[in-house]
Amino acid sequence: MDTGTRIEQTLDAAIVASHLQNCPPLLAQAMRHAVFPGGARIRPRLTLAVARACGDPEPIIANAAAAAIEFLHCASLVHDDLPCFDDAAMRRGKASVHKAYGEPLAVLAGDALIVLAFETLAEAAARQPQNLATLVRVVSAAVGSRGGIVAGQAWESEAAIDCALYHQAKTGALFAGATMAGAAAAGVAHQDWRWLGEKLGEAFQVADDIRDVAATPQELGKPCGQDAAHLRPNYASAYGLGPAIAHLDALVLEAIAAIPACPGRQDLGTLIGLTAKSFLPESLQRRAA
Repeated sequence: MDTGTRIEQTLDAAIVASHLQNCPPLLAQAMRHAVFPGGARIRPRLTLAVARACGDPEPIIANAAAAAIEFLHCASLVHDDLPCFDDAAMRRGKASVHKAYGEPLAVLAGDALIVLAFETLAEAAARQPQNLATLVRVVSAAVGSRGGIVAGQAWESEAAIDCALYHQAKTGALFAGATMAGAAAAGVAHQDWRWLGEKLGEAFQVADDIRDVAATPQELGKPCGQDAAHLRPNYASAYGLGPAIAHLDALVLEAIAAIPACPGRQDLGTLIGLTAKSFLPESLQRRAA
């Protein structure tokens, strides 16, 4: 089964199971709207790629770890789009959840996806319970108040933003969680994979800054210019488009060099290089060439 199919089938099965008993219909619809159709699924693909590079001995657990990472990412997008944060009307080329279903259901759908992430992990890892505690620690750290997504969002409410901590928490933490979850699902030392995830997260953040400045809403499927509108730091605005693209390329090379020794190291490096090309729309790739 190819990676994309593994991800979509696992996400769909978890969503269907979450709606079997007493889930209000509109909440069920809002949750599905937040998850499908997906974007590039970069983070869960990374989880499965790391698990595969490490031998993928427990694919069911790896699938669940990848789904948990994606559910948490989707939840963060639902909350990020709310009027109290970015007030974004569009996400992934369609109405954001609060525009389609209202603010109360958007908040609840995001909350439900967070819970579903950990339910999915727990159910799959019951077959290998010794891995469950590690996976829960890895995934929860990627989204919590101690340097996870919640901390990243909270930095925007501070009078002064520590840019390094802000970007590491808002973007890098979930990438690090994705790589470490893949390793933990495969039963190898997950801490060895943190640096790869953090470097990829930093690269993706720079790419996101470039897209926000230079892409179009049609290319991204969401509003552009959000950093300027909300007075947030942006690498491309601060240093210019050319230096930002050069920095992105350097970060990708650093990430590939950071891949720990494993049976699939070379294939993983090739995959990361190819995946990084999708960080920028075609129009910006041509400008980078």
